[in-house]
Amino acid sequence: MSENASATELTSQYTAQVTADLERNTKEQERVGAEIAALQEQLASLQRDHTVLVSIQQAIDAVPAPDTTAQPPATSVPAPRKKAARSGPGKRTQPRKKTAAQPARPTGKAAGNPSAGKAEVAQTAQPTLVDLVRRHLTEQSEPRSAAEIATALGQAHPERAIKTTVVRTTLEGLVAKTQAQRSKQGSSVFYTAADSSPSAATAQTEEQPAPAHA
Repeated sequence: MSENASATELTSQYTAQVTADLERNTKEQERVGAEIAALQEQLASLQRDHTVLVSIQQAIDAVPAPDTTAQPPATSVPAPRKKAARSGPGKRTQPRKKTAAQPARPTGKAAGNPSAGKAEVAQTAQPTLVDLVRRHLTEQSEPRSAAEIATALGQAHPERAIKTTVVRTTLEGLVAKTQAQRSKQGSSVFYTAADSSPSAATAQTEEQPAPAHA
């Protein structure tokens, strides 16, 4: 009887020890699993930041083309006005006839070149994606994400295959050129339009000196 009692005591001791070891193992697995989940979230956040940085790097070289083409007309417009104003003080009767004849010549040339008119119509009918994105931002009163902008432009222009990745790259290019602003809320990125008033003010100051000399 004593041998049976000692055997049962050993069995109960081993059972209790194994049960405690199993509880420790289970808790350790839960702790390690929580750490792995946190590390996976950090890795996903780093990967998202990496894609944003890569898109910014690609957009810096893609945006300058439309900006450089838009500047020459603003600087070339006041040049003939200044020349006309300078030639005015010498003879009062002749400059008025010249200034009246000068605007008539460009209108005749424009009417005689239908190809130039067709090219301008084609350009206004098919604006670039940069123009569409910039115009959409100026029309919005709240920040928008790249996916929301891509969806809105896709609905407004169904003939174009507008993708979210391309829109995001365009937006980052506008941010790099200070033509748009970027804000981050958690893991989401939103964009708003930047103020374009300085460019309009400089254009007005360039037009004002011409009548002052006259």
